[in-house]
Amino acid sequence: MSPIDLPDDEPKIDHEIRIARMRRELEDLAGGSFISGNFGDVPDDLEEAFLTRACEFETAPQDAYFNRLIQRRLDIPPPSELDDASLSSHLQQVISVLATLSCFLHDTDHLSDRELYAWLWREGLREQTPDLSTIGGAWHLSPIGSGDQEGMAIYLRYYASEQERRRWHQEFPCDRLPPRCALPYNRDRYLPHPD
Repeated sequence: MSPIDLPDDEPKIDHEIRIARMRRELEDLAGGSFISGNFGDVPDDLEEAFLTRACEFETAPQDAYFNRLIQRRLDIPPPSELDDASLSSHLQQVISVLATLSCFLHDTDHLSDRELYAWLWREGLREQTPDLSTIGGAWHLSPIGSGDQEGMAIYLRYYASEQERRRWHQEFPCDRLPPRCALPYNRDRYLPHPD
């Protein structure tokens, strides 16, 4: 059979082979914990594009944003070494340089500048993350983004809408719903956002 006489299902078979390879690669990378199965009624090209992106993300070079900031000659002293004015200045520099690295903060209005800088210095900037400069995209960094109980309580107290709070209470009626509180700071709306 010549290339001109290929069966009509040849492109579909190629898609299926590429998708199967990427699924195996992602399962190997995730230690066998990648979600298997199919994506439902998603077109093959969309599933392939998603899996391609997931493979790029999983295989991108990893480093901590703390190290990336230091490589850009940004001074990031421990919070205990800074007075309030210089800490606020350092925090603004960190936020600005993070934005140039496509890393964006959110859910910070419950923290003072000192609390936010301390969280970034201690935890937020220390996690190993993919280098998005090689693959594109944006990294979103939140002090309540881990999904732990404390973060969820802060979300419900400060950030969740009344509808989200009702839905949470319906789904988890035995969990105590924290009282709704006004945010003590107004920083998030001024933070850089991805374009």
